[in-house]
Amino acid sequence: MTDMVDVTTPAPPRERTRTRTWAAVLAACIGQFLVVLDVSVVNVALPSMRSDLQMSSAGLQWVLNAYSIAFAGFMLLGGRAADIYGRKRMFLIGLGLFTAASLAGGLAQEGWQLLAARAAQGLGAAVLAPATLTLLTTAVPEGPARTKAIGTWMAVGAGGGAAGALIGGALTDLLSWRWVLLVNVPIGVLVLAGAAVRLVEGRTGDRRRIDLLGAVLVTVGLACVAYGIVQTEESGWAATATLAPLLGGVALLGVFVAVEARTAEPLMPLRVLGARAVTSANAAMFVLGSATFSMWYFMTVYAQAVLGYRPLEAGLALMPTSLAIILGSKCAPRVMAVTGTKNLALIGTAVAATGFGWQSTMGADGSYLTSVFLPGILMMTGAGLASTPLASLAITGAAPGEAGLVSGLVNTSRTMGGALGLAALSTVAAARTAGGTGPQELTAGYALAFRSAGTVLLGGLLLMVLWLPRARPARH
Repeated sequence: MTDMVDVTTPAPPRERTRTRTWAAVLAACIGQFLVVLDVSVVNVALPSMRSDLQMSSAGLQWVLNAYSIAFAGFMLLGGRAADIYGRKRMFLIGLGLFTAASLAGGLAQEGWQLLAARAAQGLGAAVLAPATLTLLTTAVPEGPARTKAIGTWMAVGAGGGAAGALIGGALTDLLSWRWVLLVNVPIGVLVLAGAAVRLVEGRTGDRRRIDLLGAVLVTVGLACVAYGIVQTEESGWAATATLAPLLGGVALLGVFVAVEARTAEPLMPLRVLGARAVTSANAAMFVLGSATFSMWYFMTVYAQAVLGYRPLEAGLALMPTSLAIILGSKCAPRVMAVTGTKNLALIGTAVAATGFGWQSTMGADGSYLTSVFLPGILMMTGAGLASTPLASLAITGAAPGEAGLVSGLVNTSRTMGGALGLAALSTVAAARTAGGTGPQELTAGYALAFRSAGTVLLGGLLLMVLWLPRARPARH
């Protein structure tokens, strides 16, 4: 251990600094990998979770939504807390909660226990994720070294998303679905121990009050709206069981806006939304996320429930799709230099919509090439191409000093869109299936969900044409 040296021969300051720097980079990358991995790693395990815990279709989608809504709803709060209370402290708290929730989820004996654990995981991830980036950017000096470190951090995050299907499939097939959650525990414990010793505390803000009320209002409000949408599957749109959570959720979101307008230290300063680029890009990201997030869920259950793939086979089958979104994201900056920012957002969305339209032609006896591989490549390449210019437009429209806040808002919009989109599209699929469990009925439901998602993307394309501005300099 490089830090355990004799007091008479102290290590050179430069060596100690280098050790701490790379300890911060390593901790940040592992934390980011775990956060992104757990968005996708459970997808392949969903059918096994359902059969083992006797979960309903609505309950199954909440394995994803509980994590996503808590993650997105508290992400801005997590970033503010890291600045005020210290990056190391919030990193340890977030990772500790994430690890404990992973253990609880892996040991769950009832469906509600699993959902509660996934929500706690999402809360831990919301605290952990912003701390990883601030740890990295404060540990590495500005310049080429920081650029390289951030590139590594982004690549690790993308790798976590791409590896989720394969890791989840392998663990589910060879061990049990429980290990897609339990695998986080030994990794989390090791990183916690190392981070507690190696990381140095730091903060950039003063000890102001944080907007906990705002975070709770927006998260509970969106969760109520999602729950109301799910209830339409069993009760219909006019039933009290549907209208009560829907109207309650909308009311809570209205209270959230009122609180943000009046509080001295808002979670989401409403002035940020005064920039057309910020508002339109976030609306577009919300629409894009609402369609593309659901793709992983439906493709996973289609591959296993209809095509008969084992979990590991399903994970391998979706690997090219996972890599496609990385490829699209990596190519986007170069293509954007040729086409322009707004044009690439339009092109990417159109490519994704084409993929969704193709996927909606899936059959119960479809081949891997035409029912999984090719449409999946189109859907995710398009999503990767569109996401980068939308994020760029949003951040370009931000005032100086608010780029980090707007970046968090973009991630929140995409994740919240995904959670609400999955709730709505699952209801669409269930309505078409009408309780049937045969391959033909399931395929018809999934196909309608993909067709509906493609229609949403076409609506988003029109929204972008009319509302997105051309790239422009940041406001001063």
